[in-house]
Amino acid sequence: MLNKIKQENPLVHCITNHVVSNFQANGLLAIGASPIMGEAPEEAAELAALSKALSLNIGTLNAESLKSMLLAGKTANRIGIPVVLDPVGAGASRFRLAAVHEILDTVDVSVLRCNAGELAAVSGKEWESKGVDAGEGLLDIREMAVSTAKNLGLIIAVTGKTDIVTDGESVTEIPFGDPAMAFITGTGCLLSSVTAACLAIQPENPMETVSNALRVYAIAGEQAGKLAALPGDFHRTFINCLASITDSEVSERVTIQEGML
Repeated sequence: MLNKIKQENPLVHCITNHVVSNFQANGLLAIGASPIMGEAPEEAAELAALSKALSLNIGTLNAESLKSMLLAGKTANRIGIPVVLDPVGAGASRFRLAAVHEILDTVDVSVLRCNAGELAAVSGKEWESKGVDAGEGLLDIREMAVSTAKNLGLIIAVTGKTDIVTDGESVTEIPFGDPAMAFITGTGCLLSSVTAACLAIQPENPMETVSNALRVYAIAGEQAGKLAALPGDFHRTFINCLASITDSEVSERVTIQEGML
């Protein structure tokens, strides 16, 4: 998959939040994809029509960017490219949550990539949110992900100590990663666009593709965690690890993990 991304250099249209747009663009470039960061309603549909995947992120949402997401999403559906939605801080305000539901009602979303708190908000479950961070709750995250994926008719990729990917029927758990990833702004946002890039070049089996995208990402995080001494170092090191990680390294790490179970 990684080799194929570098060979095909898929264009990924990102309507994302202003906090992480540079990190997101550099992360896509690191894996071999080509980002285009356009959010104006006047060009959103046109840019989506040029792209191989669409990544939507509500981190710094406003009325104009929501309009752009709906326009780009409709175009993506019309031409048949995958759409990944990142409902950043969905439980933080009524505006954010309403926007997520409007996107889900209007656009055929391929993957909802979120943390546990965001998943709970979208699902209408009780959860102690903390701004845009996951927060805390007592819900069974796996069960909530399965039921929500089934209800919405899409794939849910919920990240945490153990990542969970489900289409409402099958479930994949991914136990990789590094704790530092939770303390760096934008790691989840970049993962959503990386997932979109992977779907752009391997759309045939989306459950497998999304699971592999999360494996690659989390294992790159493990590598960065071993090399970076402080959070400021992690940001730069993680991009380097994304740029250098290979399919064989991922396969080897997965094999080692399976042998430990």
